[in-house]
Amino acid sequence: MIILFDIDSLLYSACYNVDSPEESMFKFDEFFQKTINDLEEFYEIEEVIPFGLSKNNFRKYITKTYKANRSKEKPQYFNILCKYVEKYYEPEIANGCETDDLVAIFREKIGHENCIIVSIDKDYLQFEGTMYNYNKRKFITLSKEDALYNFYEQMIIGDTADNVNYCKGYGKAYARKLFEGVSTDFGYKKKVLGLFKKIYRSKGRERFIECYHLLKLGYR
Repeated sequence: MIILFDIDSLLYSACYNVDSPEESMFKFDEFFQKTINDLEEFYEIEEVIPFGLSKNNFRKYITKTYKANRSKEKPQYFNILCKYVEKYYEPEIANGCETDDLVAIFREKIGHENCIIVSIDKDYLQFEGTMYNYNKRKFITLSKEDALYNFYEQMIIGDTADNVNYCKGYGKAYARKLFEGVSTDFGYKKKVLGLFKKIYRSKGRERFIECYHLLKLGYR
């Protein structure tokens, strides 16, 4: 099994409640290795590929509001830790997109049955296959149908963390009712596009495409 390890959140968490750069490095190393050890109890691991430190995200050119709600201030020792991780872990670094996108591209090439995504990021729930949440120490396995539903539901309910909310006032209950009997990508697109046209009228298709590109991982 190949492990696709999204380390972005781990880089941040390793910088909290520490008193020195060395302590943040030790914290990162310890948690990274502990996660791999946990996975080895269930799988024979062929390779571990870290992903992180992405730059020049194209989504910020689609709309200035994308992730505009996040603090731009980095935790103490963050930059030092990033340099350490880049040197000693040699992660795959996305340029022009997000870490999530690069993980998605690798997953597509390898095949979802041959890899596990390791992350606490709920955005990966739009993919068929297995994901491991290292904070909860929990595996999540999704079917193709589950993954389709999760993605198009997210287009409706939005993503607070990324400041993406095109259908304000429409939640999980509305999505569940709207998607009754739907099982194909085309069917979901048709339903969600209809909602966007209801909300935005002549601008509905444009807003739908914008939202789709903001939320869809690995989109090229």
